[in-house]
Amino acid sequence: MKSFLAGDAFADRTVVLIGGGSGIGFAVAKLVVSGGGAVVLGGRRASVLEKAAADLGPAATWQVVDTADERTIAALFARLDAVDAVFTTAATYVTGSMRELSLADAASPFDSKFWGQYRVVKAALPVLTADASVVLMAGAASVRPAGAAPAYVAANAAIEGLARGLAVELAPVRVNAISPGTVDGNLWNQRPRAVREAAFTHFVETSTTGKLAREDEIAAAVVHLFLNGATTGSTIYPDGGYSLR
Repeated sequence: MKSFLAGDAFADRTVVLIGGGSGIGFAVAKLVVSGGGAVVLGGRRASVLEKAAADLGPAATWQVVDTADERTIAALFARLDAVDAVFTTAATYVTGSMRELSLADAASPFDSKFWGQYRVVKAALPVLTADASVVLMAGAASVRPAGAAPAYVAANAAIEGLARGLAVELAPVRVNAISPGTVDGNLWNQRPRAVREAAFTHFVETSTTGKLAREDEIAAAVVHLFLNGATTGSTIYPDGGYSLR
């Protein structure tokens, strides 16, 4: 099995990245393209996708997709003959305590992050190659909650369970989950500075590595799961050792 460092690791392979226009998804796209692969980017904002595809070059195409809308997901996969890997980072949700959140807000991590990825994988089934790899995006909060956000914690744990269940059902297609911790990148840059700095300080002080993870480090872990033919039904935690505390 080829290493993700090989220049031709993704030669003749097509990778679908929903949420691939920015953040971790875009970092994965860069690695796939550098390995000779083609990427299909999906997301809700055409301007973001267009810019990302332009930056990636002719190996990248894009299409507007909303993971809450089955029709848009189906339309993306309908134009593809074969897909070798799928990764979805697109999700919109609210986190907070049971005491504070409405039931609708508490359900949002399930509605968007869990069911959004479920819809994507289901739509991809007809075009997945026999040795395809699906990587689900969960989060290290599944095993080490950082605060009062029980529904969010449960949604991430459910995604990890979904990976194990799909690994059995879809074999020989491989299905794994990745559960990052706090990542210095696009998602946290959208949050208020005070909130971001407090979270970063807490993470650095409580992680065994004493540093924040970067988007390119998470992307490298995703690509490892794309290419490692011996790994399925597993979850990896590129969280700086936070889950060990």
